[in-house]
Amino acid sequence: MSGFFITFEGGEGAGKSTQARALTAALRALGKTVVLTREPGGSPGAESMRELLLFGDAPLSHRAQILAHMAARADHLDTLILPALKRGEIVICDRFHDSTMVYQGYGLASAAPDILAFIRAQRALLACEPDLTLLLEVPVDTGAERVRIRGGRADRYEAEARGFHERVASGFASLAEDFPERIARIDATRDEATVTSDVVATTLHRLPR
Repeated sequence: MSGFFITFEGGEGAGKSTQARALTAALRALGKTVVLTREPGGSPGAESMRELLLFGDAPLSHRAQILAHMAARADHLDTLILPALKRGEIVICDRFHDSTMVYQGYGLASAAPDILAFIRAQRALLACEPDLTLLLEVPVDTGAERVRIRGGRADRYEAEARGFHERVASGFASLAEDFPERIARIDATRDEATVTSDVVATTLHRLPR
C-alpha cells in the first residue's frame, strides 16, 4: 500500500482527539489527502458497536471485550482504512491496536501473560500496523483533571479507578520502549500549540518524501 498510516495513542485526557484534528488540518494545508478517523468506531458497523464497548451496561469478559474491539477494527479496516491506504492517502486514527493491548491487557488484566498473548494473536490476524504512532503522555492526575473539566458522560474506561489508569500509563511506556522505531513519545503537558508543533514536525520528518 502506498499510503501512510498514523495513529494517536495515550491515556485519558492526553489530548489525542484535539491533536489528531490539528495534524489533519496541517497536512491538508500542505496539500495532502488525509482521512481522519477514530476507534472504537470509524465505520458504520464499528460505530454501532462503540456504544456497547464504551457505555454498555452488560459486563463483558476480558476476552469478549478484546474480540469485540477486534471485530469493530476489522470492519473499520475493511471499509475505511485499507481502501484509503491503497489509494495512497494518509490515514490518521485516534486509537488503534496499542489501546487494546494497553487498556484490555495492561489495564484490565494487569498484564496477565495469557491475555497479552491473546491480544497479540488477534492483532496478527488483522495484519495491519501503523507506520507512525504518536504517543501523547501526561501524568495520570493531569489527565483525570482534564477529563473532569471536559465533563460529559464518562465511558467505562474513564470511570475506572486510579490504579487502572496507572497501569495504562505503564503499558504505553512499555510499548514505547519496545517499539521506538514506530512510537514517538510527545510531552502533552505543554500548551496545545506547542504540542501541535511537535506533532506536526515529528510527522513531517517521518512522511515519505
